[in-house]
Amino acid sequence: MNELSPDFSGGGPVDSVLDTIGGTPLIRLNRVSAGIRTPVFVKAESFNPGGSVKDRIGLAMIDAAERDGLLGPGGTIVEGTSGNTGIGLAVVAAVRGYRCIFSIPDKLSDEKIKLLRAFGAEVVITPSNVSPDHPEYYVNVAKRIAQETPGAYMANQHYNQENPEAHYLTTGPEIWEQTGGAVTHFVASPGTGGTISGAARFLKEMSQEIQIVAGDPVGSIYAEYSRTGLKGEDAPYLVEGIGNDKISSTLHFEWIDEFRTVTDVEAFSMARRLAREEGLLAGASTGLNVKVALDVARELDRADSCVVTLLCDTGERYLSKVFDEDWLRDNGLSDVLQAEAARKG
Repeated sequence: MNELSPDFSGGGPVDSVLDTIGGTPLIRLNRVSAGIRTPVFVKAESFNPGGSVKDRIGLAMIDAAERDGLLGPGGTIVEGTSGNTGIGLAVVAAVRGYRCIFSIPDKLSDEKIKLLRAFGAEVVITPSNVSPDHPEYYVNVAKRIAQETPGAYMANQHYNQENPEAHYLTTGPEIWEQTGGAVTHFVASPGTGGTISGAARFLKEMSQEIQIVAGDPVGSIYAEYSRTGLKGEDAPYLVEGIGNDKISSTLHFEWIDEFRTVTDVEAFSMARRLAREEGLLAGASTGLNVKVALDVARELDRADSCVVTLLCDTGERYLSKVFDEDWLRDNGLSDVLQAEAARKG
């Protein structure tokens, strides 16, 4: 493994918490996949110190900024984030002594905001219902802060190619190694697109037969863009951290074989099932990933295939949303609860 993905499974001491990023476990799903012959595994990124897959790029982007002289002692890290990248950056900032300021959309969970502040970040909350060209759009707010702050470095995760590169160097190789090269399908849902693009590039280099399937929330523009090359109209959706209302340059469509769309209800339902049937507490983006992965596995119906997807983060940062029945009802997701009641019979 490379320096971004250490093997600390032996339990020996490490120099800092940053040395525990990567090397996350691959866990087989059992109860939610009952009746499906094709095995489905989740790569549990909640085991990273900041609790999500974005720890990988937080470290990679800051390492590159330091190496290239873009961030120095006393500097400030700035980013527009849906939470997890900010947390990953904040972990690095805490260890290395940087100030950090993050702009975030107001649809994010209270837990994410509190976590950012717990790591010492300054948080600027922006409206969710504005277009990408609006001055109050969260990324544009971050750009303005970076311009106005001496010694600031904007990580710019949607356009920073260290993002997919981190997953090319770590996530992809880990999946290949952990499955013994048996992986046949990799499923992930792009937000910036870095995870799926980087991991897919590595896996495709190992075997062109591996299929890469992207999940996309209904309301995001990615799936339609992949089919038509046109930027359609986005619509509101409740899943956090994935999908987009613009095209990120860190999403490399050439490595993706197929896009599938998933509703909020399907994503939230699966996230709750994972907690109650697999003991895996995760958010709705993971629910969306697993919904797509199970669909793919069911269609394959082959014991010699192997589907891998991502457990993106920990569900502890969605207790006030995904796992709050009042919030689900208030946001038109009563179908999630009705489906649970039907399963209980």
